[in-house]
Amino acid sequence: MDAIDSVAGNRQRVVGFADVVRIPLRRWRTVLAVTGLVLLAVAGYLFLLPATYRGTAVVVLRPVVTDPFTLPSSGADRAINMTAETGVATGNDVVDATSRALSRDPDDVRDALSVEVPTGGAVLRFDYSDDSEARAAAGANTAAQTYLSVREAIYQKQREALLVSYDSTLRQLTDQRKAAQKGIPKDTEDSGGIDPQVQAALDQVAALNDQIAQQANQKAKIASADLSPGAITASARAPLPSSHDAWLLYLFAGVLGGMLLGTVAAHGREALDRRVRSLDQAADLIGTPALGAVRAPGRHTADAAAADARYVSLALLKWIETHPGRPVVMLSGRDDEGRSAVSVNVAVAIAESGQDVWLVAAPELHDGIRTVLFAAQKRTPPRARVLRPGEMQRHNGSPAPGVTVLPAVPGPPAADDPETTLVIEHTAGQAVLAPPRPYMPAMGEGDGRRPLVVAIGGGVVRLVALGEQPMAGVAVIDAPPSDVDERGVRAAQYGVAVLVVARDSTRNRDLTRLVDRLRSAGAQTAGFVLTGGKGA
Repeated sequence: MDAIDSVAGNRQRVVGFADVVRIPLRRWRTVLAVTGLVLLAVAGYLFLLPATYRGTAVVVLRPVVTDPFTLPSSGADRAINMTAETGVATGNDVVDATSRALSRDPDDVRDALSVEVPTGGAVLRFDYSDDSEARAAAGANTAAQTYLSVREAIYQKQREALLVSYDSTLRQLTDQRKAAQKGIPKDTEDSGGIDPQVQAALDQVAALNDQIAQQANQKAKIASADLSPGAITASARAPLPSSHDAWLLYLFAGVLGGMLLGTVAAHGREALDRRVRSLDQAADLIGTPALGAVRAPGRHTADAAAADARYVSLALLKWIETHPGRPVVMLSGRDDEGRSAVSVNVAVAIAESGQDVWLVAAPELHDGIRTVLFAAQKRTPPRARVLRPGEMQRHNGSPAPGVTVLPAVPGPPAADDPETTLVIEHTAGQAVLAPPRPYMPAMGEGDGRRPLVVAIGGGVVRLVALGEQPMAGVAVIDAPPSDVDERGVRAAQYGVAVLVVARDSTRNRDLTRLVDRLRSAGAQTAGFVLTGGKGA
């Protein structure tokens, strides 16, 4: 293989929009298998795993104020730090207290408990999951109540610290007042005037009394403040939602997810398993032009496949005319690429054009080939034709049974010697079975069996086994797969090879290997035929 073919063989095929749909459809088994596995996993989750219930308790928080019956000052409603409250709600104190109340391990409680904070609100949602509906509801309510208790206990500790601070300040002010009162004489009111020092002492005592009154008032407000951090506005209670409630949604999601994963898997297999998808791709790999595309033969496409083969035969007839006596060898890497069907249809098409064709195929394929030949004879009945000078000698001087030789017809000469011009007329019938003219085995010696002779249109198809084809004449060889038998490549050395490539079946590396084998053997390649698909 030269550098150009090497680059063409390794070129990555561009995946278009049509391939995005066509590849999953072509690999529907992969998509179906992945979808089935996903659905099996979803069914296992729904039927094998117990349902998980989810209890939710809602707690509304409020700032702690000294006078709950007055409007809060500016910013008091934003004094709650929700990040800090979430940390308290999921902290060790709440988890440990909840685990003791539920008689569960703290780690299990931590895994089952989650706290959500809606955006823009002083609200905490306590979600607790459990495989029991009652335990799920109890877990959510207990966690919410425990949070309130822990938060209130924190506020109480803060208030106690403040009250202790106020008591200490009051004691200091009282001591200062007592010290100031000692400097005031008891007979201050009886004297005609007040000494300035005494007046200063009196003013100091009055100021201390005011401070003591203010501190006492603040202490009274703090001592009477409501320390409740909030309240449970929605307790968890039955019925609770479970993980199995939306089972139809799970199945639907499983189907969609499986199809998506299956599509990805199909494209992955397409990237790893590179096959021939089009005529242009095969032409890049082989380096020769396409002779045509033959649709896959079937119950409703047999006539279409035969029509496609006629166009292939038109291209081959030009080569046969310029290379008489050299066989046309149909080659493929494997047996499942439609090679035999193409060989038979091409042989039939050449016979319909008036040629006598030797169809060479493995004996195990003859039963299926007979069916195709008889159907072709029924579709194109035998017709009379004129033998040119020399053609009678090639028929060994006597036609096959069922073939009538008429005397020369007067008229303008059809050849150099009108007396030797004969008309052969085929009789009606399903097939003409007769010994052919003498033939010379090209590969080994024959076993003495007589070939099947079928008259189709103006020509004849003679079916023989491998190794029994003649040395001369038009021969179409249905060669065995090249991966297991080299006789096809050997025959192509004396004739011409026509590669049969199956769309969506032939692997790039197999086709490249077959081309390399032909080139190393020095065989000539006339082109290739693409099989499969719905149209040429």
